[in-house]
Amino acid sequence: MNFKKTILKNGLRIITAPMKGTETVTVVVMVGVGSRYETEKEAGLSHFIEHMFFKGTDKRPTTLDISAELDSIGGEYNAFTSKDSTGYYAKVDAKHMDTALDVVSDIFLNSKIDDNEIEKEKGTIIQELNMYEDMPMKSLGDVFENLLYGKEPLGREIIGYKRSIRSFKRDNFIDYINRYYLASDTVVCVAGKIDEKKIISQVKKQFNGMRNSGKVKAEKVKNIQKEPKLKVKSKKTDQTHLMIGVRAYDFNHQDRFALRLLSIILGGNMSSRLFIEVREKRGLAYYVRSMTESFFDAGYLVTQAGVEHKNLELTIKTILDEYKKISSGKVSEEELARARDFVKGKSVMGMESSDEVAMFFADQEISRGKIMTIKELFSHIDKVTPDDIMRVAKDVFRSNKLNLAIIGPNKDSQKLKELLKL
Repeated sequence: MNFKKTILKNGLRIITAPMKGTETVTVVVMVGVGSRYETEKEAGLSHFIEHMFFKGTDKRPTTLDISAELDSIGGEYNAFTSKDSTGYYAKVDAKHMDTALDVVSDIFLNSKIDDNEIEKEKGTIIQELNMYEDMPMKSLGDVFENLLYGKEPLGREIIGYKRSIRSFKRDNFIDYINRYYLASDTVVCVAGKIDEKKIISQVKKQFNGMRNSGKVKAEKVKNIQKEPKLKVKSKKTDQTHLMIGVRAYDFNHQDRFALRLLSIILGGNMSSRLFIEVREKRGLAYYVRSMTESFFDAGYLVTQAGVEHKNLELTIKTILDEYKKISSGKVSEEELARARDFVKGKSVMGMESSDEVAMFFADQEISRGKIMTIKELFSHIDKVTPDDIMRVAKDVFRSNKLNLAIIGPNKDSQKLKELLKL
């Protein structure tokens, strides 16, 4: 996959990725600020700003003006907020590329942030927060990260608190945008059936006037743990949902590729060790999966499952047994080859879609300031050996790195904590 990187005088980066065999174009504007940049009083502001950018500009005064223009061309559009970044995007038929770029650029650069709209949107966001509270399968990740990082910004929920959401005024939005929505920390990526020169010219015209200054850096996490940790969120549920995992590596760590493959071998697909052991052999869960997450200064590997309340302890023991086995036993060349091919297959299929390509490039440029191509990724994956998997497993699967987060009606915390041994 070919791409071109263009840097404007104000520091804004343009990534263009022409694609053959597609009739679509995706425009992504991403800025390198998310919830971890907020103060305690600002908790949820990054996410709230994302909502407000769809509430109207001078050119498109209302939400309806924005949505109707994109709906009328069959566009797919949305936004997202993570702990490190915020993004806005639209995917359209290539013949409507000009419209997509104009709309996304307009909301990013010219949103009005109206007082009345802020007050109305507070109710919407609080209902969004309530919705996630009723979805333990999704909200469990927040409980796990709070267990890992506590009161540090990385440990807070992206959506914020009800009290902070209710407290926001227009000045809070404008101040935050002026601090963090900077040209040098913004990437515009356009992928698909495009005229590269035309796109670069159009983006320059739209973003040349974007302001720039020095960015305030995010606070680094302390990332210190001396013993296993447990957090139980008591809730009446039909299942007990659990996440059990370990502190691992940041997104630039040399062993991140081995860690990813380790996670896939453990619980990354339906032929993984945990899927076979937990679901197929024991019938303990409908879903069980392992995954990794990484930030510039921290990371983790975790396994998630939903189980019948009475099977919680057995499930924890079964997962921990698999952690022990992979760190003290062997990983065959065949098993590792299947994990490698799984990564490659998923990556190649993703690169057929203009939105996946745009996100792939924009996310890397925002988080690392450089882009690794699919070919380079595969090269790193191919270099991982069974010995690397074993070495990484022994490094991360230690009792003092263990963390268990639970949502359910469970109350015997001491008994659960006693299980946390490797």
